[in-house]
Amino acid sequence: MVFRTLLLALGVWEALKPRQMVDFWMGIAAKGDQDVELRSWVYTLARLEGVVIVAWTLSRSLRRRSRDPVEVVEA
Repeated sequence: MVFRTLLLALGVWEALKPRQMVDFWMGIAAKGDQDVELRSWVYTLARLEGVVIVAWTLSRSLRRRSRDPVEVVEA
């Protein structure tokens, strides 16, 4: 459950702020003070990846919730 929540937060961040996400990871991946030039479509794909991650985590949560039996409490 914690993993899914973290993955959901990561997906939302990537969908809303793809440039920050890509620049963060490229800063880690680049060697030293090396400047890396990315193509413009990289940010679009990062946004799409974020949307897919969010959709996947939400669908898994909804599917799991529908499988769990609902307990009815009578007053």
